[in-house]
Amino acid sequence: MRIGEAVALPVTAVDSKQMVLRVIGKRNKQRALPLTESILDMLRAVWKLHRSRKWLFPSRRIVTHLPDATARAAFNQARNECGFDNQFRPHSLRHSFATHLLEQGVDIRLIQILLGHSSIRSTEIYTHLTEPLRENLRQLLRQTTDGLFEGRGPGNG
Repeated sequence: MRIGEAVALPVTAVDSKQMVLRVIGKRNKQRALPLTESILDMLRAVWKLHRSRKWLFPSRRIVTHLPDATARAAFNQARNECGFDNQFRPHSLRHSFATHLLEQGVDIRLIQILLGHSSIRSTEIYTHLTEPLRENLRQLLRQTTDGLFEGRGPGNG
């Protein structure tokens, strides 16, 4: 999720029966993200800390959601404590998520839906050719070309 989408999640975004999180993205487009038990448990634990009737991540006053700047500051503090440099930003998590899904063989069109992109071109920008992806490509090429040139010398084909 984008940072603005995350902080503005209402409590009603969590659908524990369908195990989805309903997110309102850019241009008011809604998408449903799959929830796992561990994420649902985490969201419930966070909610129990404040018990806001409206927001999953409320501000201190509880009547509004957490400001983007506050979430960004918390992210930056955690990033610095982990020893990452300033190039690692909240949006980097979206890129990592997309790349890891691609490494696991998830179809890029599904990644597009999860990221809320209207164009596949936007999703392609997020997916980086990592070493695991390069190795998968090498294996695929080996399988495709294995034996292709055997017995093909001059005059044999």
